[in-house]
Amino acid sequence: MLEIEGIRKEFPGVVALDDVQFRLRPGTVHALMGENGAGKSTLMKIIAGIYTPDRGTIRLRGEEVTLTSPLDALEKGIAMIHQELNLMAYMTVAENIWIRREPRNALGLIDHRRMSRMTQELFDRLNIRIDPDVEVGELTVAARQMIEIAKAVSYESDVLIMDEPTSALTETEVEHLFAIIRDLRAQGIGIVYITHKMNELFEIADEFSVFRDGKYIGTHPSADVTRDDIIRMMVGRDITDMFPKEIVPIGDEILRVENLTVAGVFHDISFSVRKGEILGLAGLVGSGRSNVAEALFGVVPATSGRILIDGQEVTIASPVDAMKAGMAFLTEDRKETGCFLILDVLENMQMAVLRDAHVKGGFVDQKAVNLRCEEMKAALRVKTPTLYERIENLSGGNQQKVLIARWLLTKPRILILDEPTRGIDVGAKAEIHRLISRLAGEGVAVIMISSELPEVLGMSDRVMVMHEGHATGILDRSEATQVSIMELAAR
Repeated sequence: MLEIEGIRKEFPGVVALDDVQFRLRPGTVHALMGENGAGKSTLMKIIAGIYTPDRGTIRLRGEEVTLTSPLDALEKGIAMIHQELNLMAYMTVAENIWIRREPRNALGLIDHRRMSRMTQELFDRLNIRIDPDVEVGELTVAARQMIEIAKAVSYESDVLIMDEPTSALTETEVEHLFAIIRDLRAQGIGIVYITHKMNELFEIADEFSVFRDGKYIGTHPSADVTRDDIIRMMVGRDITDMFPKEIVPIGDEILRVENLTVAGVFHDISFSVRKGEILGLAGLVGSGRSNVAEALFGVVPATSGRILIDGQEVTIASPVDAMKAGMAFLTEDRKETGCFLILDVLENMQMAVLRDAHVKGGFVDQKAVNLRCEEMKAALRVKTPTLYERIENLSGGNQQKVLIARWLLTKPRILILDEPTRGIDVGAKAEIHRLISRLAGEGVAVIMISSELPEVLGMSDRVMVMHEGHATGILDRSEATQVSIMELAAR
């Protein structure tokens, strides 16, 4: 159905794709694997008409084509669901799905009632339970992901590209998505599936291709290889331990939270974290995990309850208060609440440290800041030609590394990480996990929120589980299992 030959794409200072190839057969799911910066998303954006290749050929149904724009690709039967969601928050669900294709009445005006009905029919077909008339800005990240999927399906394309479609979904929602994918595959649609999650590859993909550093490595049926084989192809080396959790001395209590409440969101949350401890926060989407983190950091101040640091009660009414108290917070959505996309890597990385320690006579000591940012870039292996590259040109995983670097530069005593490895490849995940363990070993108290239970179980000293705004239990590492966590998460 789709053939790619000899594609090359360069950006300033970077060869993103170097003579790569790719083939997609009808009625199959073809997974595309590789580390962040391997070129996966760049190739998909070429196929979707967003980028123009410097050279190479694209054949669609046997005929050579030139894709001049996303609209051109859509009209030729290629739809893409992007890793970074592209919905318009202040428009309704129906308006987002049918934009530019709105049904019209006899007067040529948009027929909103019919558009809502069309959306409901689409959702019924896909078994999606979302109100077509609600504004997208009121919905969770997971709900927005399902809308993106429904929008792509609505084009009835022959080729459907999914870039990390499960990054914000719960296990139940992932199963729902897989049911949709199997139905589309049965209809003869060819699906390109980009993921960093190995279990998804073996569950849904018929075959897979691996890219590394912008080059094509190989293609194999998924039934013929093991997880270790794929990792070896992706990173060019063995990764012996995905969760390099180190047993470090647990020190004195540094943070205590008592009956923390944000009215209408979560209630009476109490827990403590000690120096060197990693406290995992688990629960289904909508349980309130991220809301607790936001309240701790002053993004949405608590309406009642107490926060104590080193036994002293503190008032955290804003992120500035939290930073002064020694906290750092990596948010869940890097695009919406993390990156300044039009600024460069240096500006994004230094954003949180341009305070008194780096100001002399009213001017920023830029030389000192640049040196620290270069050191952090090297330590986290951020793939960028220079610190002056715009962050929007980096892969999603490298953007995440820049945000982690931003907060590590503040040398926090309490580090809150909300989905720290979302959209990050298997090699980089191990690096991030190793870094978290190292920070704990240096006495940092870490609160880690993750939707991936193996990550929570592998990295946490204790796990607090939440359900619908309430803490349903705290488990020690020795007693925490996937079963015990899910029992508490689904109460």
